[in-house]
Formats: sequence, C-alpha cells, structure tokens
Amino acid sequence: MEMRGEREIAADRQTVWAALTSAEVLKECVPGAQEVTGSPEEGFEATVVQKVGPVKATFRGAVTLSEMVRPERLKLVGEGKGGAAGFAKGSADVTLTETENGTLLAYDVDARVGGKLAQLGSRIVDGFAKKMADQFFARLEEVIEGPKEEDEAPEAEKKGWLKRLITRND
Repeated sequence: MEMRGEREIAADRQTVWAALTSAEVLKECVPGAQEVTGSPEEGFEATVVQKVGPVKATFRGAVTLSEMVRPERLKLVGEGKGGAAGFAKGSADVTLTETENGTLLAYDVDARVGGKLAQLGSRIVDGFAKKMADQFFARLEEVIEGPKEEDEAPEAEKKGWLKRLITRND
C-alpha cells in the first residue's frame, strides 16, 4: 500500500528535524508505542502494541534512517514482527520545506503486511495504516507546537514540551 500526505507545522525545520530523530519524541508520537530506544545514527528499536480489526499483537521491530540531508529530508525504513499476527515492513520518504508559517512536512509511505494481518483484507489494513499515519503526525504536531486553545489544562501541559525544551536551550 502507498500513502502520501503533508502537514504544516508551526516550527522551523530544525525543530521538526530534531523531533523526527528523537527516540523520546517517537515514543510519544507512535500510537501504541511501549518503548523506543536508539539513535538516528544506529537506528531505533521499538515495541508497539496494536489492534488491527480482530487481531491484537505486540510488534517488535527496528527502524533505520538513511539518505539524511539535515534538516531537509530523510528516509525511514522499518520492519516489525508480531508473532502469529504477522509482520509489517515499510519505508517513508520525508521532506521538510520552509514555509511562511513554519515547516511543511511531506511524506511518501510504502508499506506491506503479511501473516494474519494480510488476511484481514486491504480495506481494513489500508484504513488502519492511514489512521496510524494521521495519529502519528497529529501527535508530532502537538509535541512540537504545544497545546491548542481548546485543550484541557492538565493535558495541555504535556504537549509542546519539545518546543519549550529547545527554546530554553537557545
């Protein structure tokens, strides 16, 4: 399956790049992530719990970053195994372009699944993949930009921590 999308984030390219290459931010943004460790240079290892249709599984996998041109573009390649549920493999080409309001993050994803996941049918799997991508980029935007006005105060304090951290260190 292939997906394309873009999202404008109200932050400079360097801030968005820092978020995309941080294990801590990735753990916060990947739906179902239990653990994410590693570095951009050596790659990341992750444990993610997800339910796709009737199939719930714990996926353990690795993501490597390549073709990195800081802070313009990078390629993420990952593979996760979910035991009897099957596997997921994929890659994403991500580009960051400066805009008047911040950074335009564009992505082009190619993903494949096998095992029980593939038996669910393309409609369920494609819908799930789109939902995961939307949730990931929405969370990334929240982590970078901080809370929106409609956010509740206690929850809002958790969001935007990356931007606050980078601003404090400047």
